[in-house]
Amino acid sequence: MALLFSLPPPSSPSSSSPSFSSHCFSISLSSGHQSGRRIRFLPVAATTTTHNRQHSIPLDKSWLAVAEASEEDQLWAAACLRVRSFYDFQDSSYGIHDHKRYLTEREFVALKERIAGKRKGFKRVSCINATLPLSQLSSSANDLCAACKFTSNGEDRVVVGTLDLNQCLWLPEEIAGTKPEGIEAGFGRAYLSNVCVARELHRNGLGYDIVTKSKIVAEEWVLHQMVEAKCITDAYLGHLA
Repeated sequence: MALLFSLPPPSSPSSSSPSFSSHCFSISLSSGHQSGRRIRFLPVAATTTTHNRQHSIPLDKSWLAVAEASEEDQLWAAACLRVRSFYDFQDSSYGIHDHKRYLTEREFVALKERIAGKRKGFKRVSCINATLPLSQLSSSANDLCAACKFTSNGEDRVVVGTLDLNQCLWLPEEIAGTKPEGIEAGFGRAYLSNVCVARELHRNGLGYDIVTKSKIVAEEWVLHQMVEAKCITDAYLGHLA
């Protein structure tokens, strides 16, 4: 089985308002004599914002967990991190906390709907989070801990990186890309969106970790659908015989 991955360098972020950058990668699967199946990852608008440069907190990554999220508590924490990462707020502004809450609730509801298959055009969506125990983050990350904490199996943890893996025919704001044709047209297309890492923890490889996990999940999706297609084909041929 072969796994191919390519990622072009990101475009430079804007120095003013939030900008958009696009990334593209593909996963190609082949096994034995079977022809390769490729799941294409095409450009997605990813919001980037500018923040004051600050010292990155070093991590002991033996405590890091990267996995698909399904519990609402963790999905809320992921939504908090996205709002915190994609927007620049002036804390002195009037009503800013209510506005943050509104944006978080909007992303939280939309995320749950995408995962549940309630959003038109999305065949499958997975939220992939990188999390750390609260005890492993220093006092210099107090704001991050307060905003993005959740509890799992009695342990307090913090979402420090997040993304969505989307299997669909297109995403809003897609501006380029070659659509798959033939048998792969219905499922051979996937995107990464809402990719972000807590700014206090940049340059620790967390973005690489969550993207790597997304490749594994996408590969599992393709294999599952290949098995389903084979079962349907075998059943049809058996009926003809």
